[in-house]
Parts: sequence; C-alpha cells; structure tokens
Amino acid sequence: MSYQDFTNEEIETAMQQAWEAFHIYRKFSLAQRAAFMKAIAIELENAGDELIQTVMRESHLPEARMRGERARTIFQLNSYAEACERGTWLDARIDTAIADKTPPKPDIRKMLVPLGPVVVFGASNFPFAYSTAGGDTACAFAAGCPVIVKAHPAHAETSEMVAKAILTAADKCNMPKGIFTHVHGTSFEVGKALVMHPHTKAVGFTGSYLGGKQLFDWGNQRKEPIPVFSEMGSVNPVFLMPEKLDTGASEIAQQYAGSITLGVGQFCTNPGIIIGIESEALKTFIHDLGKAIQKIEPALMLHQGITENYKKNKGNALLQEEVHLVAESEYLQGSETLPKLAGIPTIATATGQAFLNNPVLHQEVFGPYAIIIRCKDMNEMIAVAKNLEGQLTSTLMATDNDITENDKLVEAVKNICGRFILNGVPTGVEVCLSQHHGGPFPASTDSRFGSVGADGIRRFARPIAFQNWSNVLLPDELKDENPLGIWRTVNDELTKAAV
Repeated sequence: MSYQDFTNEEIETAMQQAWEAFHIYRKFSLAQRAAFMKAIAIELENAGDELIQTVMRESHLPEARMRGERARTIFQLNSYAEACERGTWLDARIDTAIADKTPPKPDIRKMLVPLGPVVVFGASNFPFAYSTAGGDTACAFAAGCPVIVKAHPAHAETSEMVAKAILTAADKCNMPKGIFTHVHGTSFEVGKALVMHPHTKAVGFTGSYLGGKQLFDWGNQRKEPIPVFSEMGSVNPVFLMPEKLDTGASEIAQQYAGSITLGVGQFCTNPGIIIGIESEALKTFIHDLGKAIQKIEPALMLHQGITENYKKNKGNALLQEEVHLVAESEYLQGSETLPKLAGIPTIATATGQAFLNNPVLHQEVFGPYAIIIRCKDMNEMIAVAKNLEGQLTSTLMATDNDITENDKLVEAVKNICGRFILNGVPTGVEVCLSQHHGGPFPASTDSRFGSVGADGIRRFARPIAFQNWSNVLLPDELKDENPLGIWRTVNDELTKAAV
C-alpha cells in the first residue's frame, strides 16, 4: 500500500492544530496524561494479529520478535504513564521566603513544563518500540506535548495502523484535536518542513548518522533553534581483557556470535568492533567466532535500502589494506535460493595499527558484521580506545583483576560511552529508570539524555521558576499542601510533606 507525501498545506494545518492542542493539553493533569497513554497501550493490544501480520510482511521481522516488541511498546506506554503520574521527573523545587534576611529572600518555586509540539521520526529497525507509539511519543505525551509522527516509509502501513490506535485512544479520552498527527513522506522536504516549522519545539529521531545530523542541523538553523534528540547508532566496542580471555575464549566467542547476528545485526547496539591483545587466547577466540559465524543462516534484512548499504559498507571495509576476512556464513553461499535481501554474517580482522591509521575501520557497518582489532599490547589497546568516537555502549570482558590493573583503559573507555557493560553483550536494552540509551556525539546529539526509560520525559520539558506567587495561583505541583503527593525538594530536603 502506498501513501502520498504530505503537502506543505497539510503540514501547516497539522502544525497549527498541534499548536492549538498544546495550549489545552499542557493544562491536563498528570493523571489525565497517564490515562491517555494507558488507553493507547490498550488499543495497541486490541489491534491483535492483523497488526502483527502487517508488520511482518513489511519488515521481514519474525513473529516472535514483533510480538515481543509490541509487548515492550505497551510496557513503555504503561510504565512511562506511571512515571508521569508520580511526578518525580518534574524536579519540583521549593525555597521558601526569608523576610528578615538582608536583602530579603523571595519565595521561589521551580518545576518542568512542556516545550510544545514534538516531531517524532519513526525508526526503520523498530517498527513499534521506536516508531509511531514508541518511546519518544510516550515521553512527549507524558511531558504534556502534542506529537506529530512522520512514518518511516519502510513500514508505512504498520505506522498507519498504530496511528489509528493512538487516535482511537485520544477520542476515548477526550483529547483535544491535534494532540496527535500522522504524516507520510518519502521526500526529505517533508522532514525539513516539519523540523523548520515555527510551532515545532523539539524533535526525536532514531536512525542513521546522516539523517540524525541533518535534522540536528536544521533544528539549529532555525530563527528559534530547538533541541533535536537524535540517536544515531554506534559500533559498540568490546574490549577483551587478557585474563578474562585466557579463561573463556571459546565461550565468549559463542556469546558474541549470537549478539553480532541477533536481528540480522540491525540493532544500534550491535557489537561492531571487538578489540583484543595478540595472544593464543585471542587466536582461539577469532577461530571459534569464525566457526560459529559460518554456521549461522543468513536472514532477510528490513528493506532493500538497508541491505544495499550493508553490502556496500561491508565491501568497502573488506577492501581496506590490512583487513582480512575471517569467516562468512557458509549457509547457501552462492546458491540461487539465497534471497537478495539476505544479510550474510561476516567477521573480519585487522591490526591495531591499521585501525589507528584508517578512519574507514571506525565506521559502523549496519548489519551482521564485526571486525576484530588485534593490538600488540595494552598501550595500543588504550590508543584504540582513545581514538574511538562517542558510543551508545562499550563493553569490557574482564576479571576484577583485569580492571584494577588497567585503570587507564577503563577511564578511556568510560569517556566514550553512555552505557558501560561488564561481561555481557550490548544487544538488549532494558526499559527502566536507570537505563541510559544515548552517548557522546556522534552516538547522539545530546549525551545528557537517552531515548529509553522514563527519564526521557525530561527531554521535552523546560524549567520555569515562580517567584513570590500566592499559593492559590501556583500550579498544583508547587502548592504548599502538595495536593498531588509528589516528591519535591523543599528547602534542600527531599520530601512529600506539605510546606
């Protein structure tokens, strides 16, 4: 099914309606916002098998994965709704007046308030969790902001079905017209018009560096610059520490064969670079990882564009001097029955010096591919860490002794990542308050915020301080009696008590 790009006139109408809805919705209570989000979760569940079959057809993703992702999306909506109602994210602060101080200290109370209409760009690799009713949309609704979603063309029909679920929930909850708008557009002009529109006050994006950086640049070129929260992928380096590798090279290889090829490598947390120090244990790891990769069956990638980019970027990496192919999947290699959209699992290797000398080897190859970097010693491993750009995650496969004896490496790796993993894999992002799914540029455009967990609500809000306002005129969140029963910092003490 094909959909027409929105015209400039349709975008103007949508943004005007969102702006008008903002001035109504921003006054809705936390409980009303939470009820709306929970209603969306119910409608997503009610969409049933038809939604699952549609997304499978559009994305080539398996049924179990899509049922799990829908369940995750429903969990996000419900958990963020509960976080919204708890109100901790508001950062409510109260400093009461001191009249006899010289000069007198005024009464000042601060909280977060919504920014305004938020434009969300659907992600290609997560049709539910990072798309139409995904985390960015949930966070924006929780913050008190209307949402305009631009559907990803790769799963436009799925996005349309999810949009209808949101609009059904909005109708049932008596939300203002314009609280949610669903926009189609394959042209970059549609995206640019949405970002540049004066009523847009923030943007959420998950995808490629080129796409996210372009949105960020547009957001900063406006007469009124706006925050653009782009999560732009990562190579998620894994550092194999000597003592740990000596005790379990084969087991680690099996673990990472699964992580590299999970979801045909189409996760922003896919481990694309694995760094070790030359040793017999590293040779064992490379050998066993290669053998495991050879046995993994290629699977269909999301769409033709991703498949073509994977083949091009992988081919470019393998053509670089001093890069050597370790293994590819042997399943149906060369057979006419291997689908054109299949992503072939591949492992390569290069020296630490080659990596330091060649920026091409630093670049993400989005798909079931990883390169193993063989360093001559710990100093070269530290140099590799220091030459890596910002990452969503970094992982140490290490014993406690490996860590305590190599503080310089640990600190170097800590400087480049948003999530620091010990003895695990980066694939799999738990939805919880302590999660951080972001990282230093270019992993994201603002390392202070992440796109997973209810802390993401803060992205779409700003602080405002009320000075010398009478109690009756203050928002409920800041009134003396604390009618909402939320946690507040009152005269430097965190409490739920009345003032």
